[in-house]
Amino acid sequence: MAKNIPYPPSVEKLIDEFAKLPGIGKRSAERCAFHILGTPRDSAMALALAIRDARKNLRACSRCFHIAEGELCAICSDPSRDTGQICVTELPRDVIALEKADFYTGVYHVLQGRLSPADGIGPDNIRVKELLGRLKDGAREVIIATRPSAEGDATAEYLAGVIAEKQPAVTVSRLARGLASGADFENAAASSLVYAFQGRRKETPPS
Repeated sequence: MAKNIPYPPSVEKLIDEFAKLPGIGKRSAERCAFHILGTPRDSAMALALAIRDARKNLRACSRCFHIAEGELCAICSDPSRDTGQICVTELPRDVIALEKADFYTGVYHVLQGRLSPADGIGPDNIRVKELLGRLKDGAREVIIATRPSAEGDATAEYLAGVIAEKQPAVTVSRLARGLASGADFENAAASSLVYAFQGRRKETPPS
């Protein structure tokens, strides 16, 4: 049986913090911790300061709720973007994945979540009201780019219905099924994202 070697409290705390990161187990957390401890002090402090500054400086864009360092994010501040086309995503990292594919020229709206009644997350807990407010400013199309999952599908159906009721002149479309069920956009190939956009279909609200 392997002996449980005690670490100094500060090392144990560092390992525990690394272990909270997604995809990082205890062994990986130990490797990360000892990598930091083995780097020059300036390098370790640079990482700590980068984390501090990101938490201090980043906020939600006041228009689309993507990450921003000012009032508006870089996309909403870009006058060349087509503001009549709004792509709705669940999270900021979905926006980043779509932007890396480098084909979409419209703007975004980040819900900051998705509907999940089992977890107590309803329409009032995500940015639906703000989306409906934006549709009054000349939007032509809303592209629903929720993730391919049961919760993502339920969110898309709800949005299609409420937009049809509140703003019937706005076309609502949804990405084609070019992504595997449960897939994250950031792990999808750029070609798959392009295909999903190009093959998007008009969404019919539930009756």
